[in-house]
Amino acid sequence: MPSRKKPSRRTRILVGGAALAVVGAGVVGTVAANAADSTGTASAAAPAAARGGDLTQSTHLTLAAAEKAARAALDAAAKDGRQVSVAVVDRNGNTLVTLRGDGAGPQSYESAERKAFTAVSWNAPTSKLAEQLQQAPNLKDIPGTLFLAGGTPVTAKGAPVAGIGVAGAPSGDLDERYAQAGAAVLGR
Repeated sequence: MPSRKKPSRRTRILVGGAALAVVGAGVVGTVAANAADSTGTASAAAPAAARGGDLTQSTHLTLAAAEKAARAALDAAAKDGRQVSVAVVDRNGNTLVTLRGDGAGPQSYESAERKAFTAVSWNAPTSKLAEQLQQAPNLKDIPGTLFLAGGTPVTAKGAPVAGIGVAGAPSGDLDERYAQAGAAVLGR
């Protein structure tokens, strides 16, 4: 069997670019064809309107409030001489703010985000959720979660609106205390 020579980087880029151009042209042609009416001229279709019964509303933490909470958590840790990272996520688990304190370990950044995500997802402190792993060990396999103490939910009218996660202190109890300090400033 003859050996095949690997194409050069330039050849691979050119072939890839040509493939993207073909796909792009197909998409543009499809969109243009769908936008034309039976006479061949473009028509402006009215956007579909959802009925009130088909909608829900949710409350989200503002960026200013998320920054305030993160700063309060970081300050509480600094008072104790701890180097931590703090993350605040919104109701959907999207990161609003992450602060990595001076000297915080490199793993603390992602751990704080995952603790915050876990807290808001289950609307419970991560220390309580970590205890539940005894009965349901597969919980830890859910992507993006971290079942270690250090995350606390933020609620409004009984529903979760955000999660605060702290990581980097010598114990999860300290991490969670700092996260709670961040949540406490939101009620003031």
